[in-house]
Amino acid sequence: MMARSPFKLYHVHGMDSRQYLEDYFSDKPSMSFREDALIFPIQALTETFTKGHIKGDILVDFSSGPLVHHLYAASEFFKHILVLKIRDRCILELKRWLDTRTGAFNWRHVTKLHVEEENSDQLQDKEEKVRSAAQHVVKCDLEKENMTDPIVLPPADCIISAWLLDVICKDQDDYIRYLRKFSGLLKPGGHLLIIGCLGRTYAIIGKDKIRDFAYDEDFAKKALVGAGFVIDNCKVKRRTAVSDLTDYKAVIFIAAHKEK
Repeated sequence: MMARSPFKLYHVHGMDSRQYLEDYFSDKPSMSFREDALIFPIQALTETFTKGHIKGDILVDFSSGPLVHHLYAASEFFKHILVLKIRDRCILELKRWLDTRTGAFNWRHVTKLHVEEENSDQLQDKEEKVRSAAQHVVKCDLEKENMTDPIVLPPADCIISAWLLDVICKDQDDYIRYLRKFSGLLKPGGHLLIIGCLGRTYAIIGKDKIRDFAYDEDFAKKALVGAGFVIDNCKVKRRTAVSDLTDYKAVIFIAAHKEK
């Protein structure tokens, strides 16, 4: 009998969504991923959106866990953010914050990074802008031709995918297959913004060890081109975090657009 793998699969077994936020995205003193998981993605997205050529009516967010911090910059340039999730637990955790429910994760440390003055009115206004834009949270099935069946999504102007491909792909073919699925959700010329970790094979979340697909910058770029995208910008930040929770080597941000 073969030994059971110690790894769990994000899209099959799920994960502890709150623990994911606490360990990788919180403002706890013990959280060592601030520069890599918060500052770098926020700066890259803010810089990308403020150039002004990525905007429109609909942005689709297809990311891991109940993340919010990558949507702040987008909420300034898109009227509607459609959030797709594959796990009910992530939906519940995300909606706690969107609906300002008791016990919601506190993203105020991220809000402060997006305002010039940390007065309560500015902070609340910024958070309300994100909440107003991201009111539509939809469960999806990765393997269906229409992932949101029976809902048919309108073609999107932009897709953000943060750390999702890292955990749902088992190999290179999977990565390219999902990129093509993303392309099918976009208008011709629509933009795709990807955030991921390079060289990561696992991430520990609570008692679970989640398996990741390890890839490098060269592969990610070739995969995008092979899936019909034109790369507009790519940034790579070498790892600064000191932690045994995960083994990634760097964080990557890629901005690309779908060929017309």
